[in-house]
Amino acid sequence: MNASASPIAVVILAAGKGTRMKSDLLKVLHPVAGRAMIEHLLASVAELEPAHQVVIVGSGREQLEAALGTRATYAVQEPQLGTAHAVQQAQAALVGFSGDVLVLYADVPFVSAATMRAMIDRLHEADNPAAVVLGFEPADALQYGRVVASGGRIAKMVEFKDASDAERACRLCNSGLLAARSDDLFALLARVGNDNAQGEYYLPDVVNIALGDGRSCAVVVTADPDEVAGINSRAELADAEERWQQRRRRQAMDDGASLIAPQTVWFTWDTVLGRDVLVEQNVVFGPGVKVADGARIRAFSHLEGAIVGPAAEVGPYARLRPGAVLGEKAKVGNFVEIKAATLGKGAKANHLSYIGDAEVGAGANIGAGTITCNYDGYFKYKTVIGERAFIGSNSALVAPVRIGADAIVAAGSAVTRDVAAGELRIVRADQLVKPGWADRFHDAMRKKKSERRV
Repeated sequence: MNASASPIAVVILAAGKGTRMKSDLLKVLHPVAGRAMIEHLLASVAELEPAHQVVIVGSGREQLEAALGTRATYAVQEPQLGTAHAVQQAQAALVGFSGDVLVLYADVPFVSAATMRAMIDRLHEADNPAAVVLGFEPADALQYGRVVASGGRIAKMVEFKDASDAERACRLCNSGLLAARSDDLFALLARVGNDNAQGEYYLPDVVNIALGDGRSCAVVVTADPDEVAGINSRAELADAEERWQQRRRRQAMDDGASLIAPQTVWFTWDTVLGRDVLVEQNVVFGPGVKVADGARIRAFSHLEGAIVGPAAEVGPYARLRPGAVLGEKAKVGNFVEIKAATLGKGAKANHLSYIGDAEVGAGANIGAGTITCNYDGYFKYKTVIGERAFIGSNSALVAPVRIGADAIVAAGSAVTRDVAAGELRIVRADQLVKPGWADRFHDAMRKKKSERRV
């Protein structure tokens, strides 16, 4: 049978309490690269275009349902009596489904779509296995369950606690992932017992039962053990983050970006970098960042929800918040914050400024210390700065306000009314000059100080 002709249902186990995380947030909702573990897994699953997605929930189900909404069907495992028992809870949701079932774990988030397809394809090879298991060979086999196999054919599955010394010497480990036809899977699950060291119903036992019936079962071995690494603690979460970041940094460089100090650059799952982008040291990309070809992101900058245009420059020490859009060759310099604002082609804000809820025209120059006063404590207002306008240093533009093209706002101005195109606007108090006043003041104070010493 052609695997592509058979519909696929995915069962994702997410009922574990995750007590080792010591968190009020459900374990599988903890993020790696700015994205919840289970969302990483669902993104790979989506490439298979499954007919059904069933998530097995337990403690924290409300959090999962709030996060995933209607993208999945939910089945409750209560009490939690083991992995076989967990998969059984999906049976009601899959009544009438006749196809392939792929069992995944929400805390094993980085299994690739290619690996999932390899398991499904193996299920439909000529020897017609009852089940296909995903195996891996880690550097240290630790206490993983073992897969005793030869030539890809499984002879026995055994949990570590139930394994003999000879079986523990086997280096092929069970990831826990399994594929089987729906009819086979639930029939086998009904026969799984709990006569083992933990008194639980283990999913791998469906393989042993099938083998006892004289049927074959197969193992597919992933070439990358990190693909099936589970995350159960804060330390393992940090390890997963570091592994993900290392791969993403390498990908960025392979795709044509230059990272001056790769180990100090942090990406998010959806970061997009163009060709010939230069990223300096200690840069953080939050969610939703796109950087066009030839742009330069200088050291110690933080970007989130921002679009950086071709040959634009950001930083050093700049912050781009959601809604920041930099046009071609625009420049945002040190200690400048941009939020929900667009800078046109060649526009500049080089020093110590806040530009929020604004539209800055092409070629405009924003002087040091300029702020757009966009919030009155209740509502946000917009500032519009025309093309080639010049905003002098230490100016406050009190929104809503429009500065016309080619206008000049003198340094130190607090602008509360629109400025016409080509106009000079000066908003300052008159300077008061008192010749000799400072000399007289210093003389008087020095005399007073000397008298106190006496």
